[in-house]
Amino acid sequence: MVPDRRVDCMGATQDDAALFAAYQGTFSEAPGYLNFASFGPPSTAVRDHVAHLMETAGEAAVGASSTLESEDKRAREAFSRLSGFPLEQVGLTGSTSLGLFQVAFGLASGAVLVGAGEFPSNTYPWLRTGAAGRARVDLMGEPGTRVTPDVVARRLTGDTVAVSVSAVDFRTGYRADLAGIRDAIGPDRLLVVDGIQGFAVADLEWTLADVLIAGAQKWVRAGWGVAGIAMSPQGLERIEPLLTGWTGVADARRYDGEEHAPLPGAGRFSISNLSPYATGAFAEALELIEPVGVPAIEGIIATHAGALIDQLDAAGVPVLSPREREDRAGIVVAGLPGRAAEAHAALAAADISVTLHGPDRIRLSVHATTRSEVLGEAAGVLADFV
Repeated sequence: MVPDRRVDCMGATQDDAALFAAYQGTFSEAPGYLNFASFGPPSTAVRDHVAHLMETAGEAAVGASSTLESEDKRAREAFSRLSGFPLEQVGLTGSTSLGLFQVAFGLASGAVLVGAGEFPSNTYPWLRTGAAGRARVDLMGEPGTRVTPDVVARRLTGDTVAVSVSAVDFRTGYRADLAGIRDAIGPDRLLVVDGIQGFAVADLEWTLADVLIAGAQKWVRAGWGVAGIAMSPQGLERIEPLLTGWTGVADARRYDGEEHAPLPGAGRFSISNLSPYATGAFAEALELIEPVGVPAIEGIIATHAGALIDQLDAAGVPVLSPREREDRAGIVVAGLPGRAAEAHAALAAADISVTLHGPDRIRLSVHATTRSEVLGEAAGVLADFV
């Protein structure tokens, strides 16, 4: 097991600095990369491990299959440690979107509150279940509305069975108040959290959720093809494993032609064996984070995001993201009405990678490995389009 070591970015010791230097040294993204909310470039450690697993499969020596299959448990164990959920309440699925579909179809009836500005992966599952006569969606607000405890509380009805929210909003970088939402909905309704824009870089109390789903490809920096899914006892009790498969049942390798009972924990949401290259990459990336610690990574990201906001302010570029450190994560959005596409092209010409959000918005996202000089460079390019 990786040591339980946490580093505070303020007052860091020499050992702390060495830990972070080792962490930082395993990444090699381009200096102008400011697009972690889209995907996080995997480390050399992750890439090397995937190559090793591919070699293991290619050589096909005795025991190769067992070696490859063991990556599943390794990933679940690491996800358990970083999320705070017990191992038996942790499973794996193919993506955040797939996990949300599995949860949505597992609710037989009632209304699920979802922000109208959520990323579509958190709306389509509920639209589809409503059309199928199961749980239906109740949209709150409009794109850009912060899903705060007050907004949620005002929309609750006797028919509300769950609230589904992103821990960090993809559109603005707003960090949801999970504790406040938990208090607002009470203990009997389910809290479903899409953690993909914050897991492993935001030090949140994930166990407030009844369901946590977080894909590997963004801030975890493990590539595509796997997501962690964790559930509270209440979530396991109330969400039917309707979209499950042969690997999510007891005695999965007893091929007797009969339907087997679902597994007792979150493993019941397994549909089939996942790629060992995806689960191995997930495990490697999560274990790379552990020695440094999420609080330290979060602190550096917060410093970079604050510096980027300062640079944009100095350049006269409107900032559409929360300014309060406790309300934001690693996403900073610049408002450029009618000129965002031009600005996006200019940034690309300057070798700076960002996301274009429609005609008026540029989304920049920083990580702990971001080169500080690029923040001013990006702001300088955007200043020409204000």
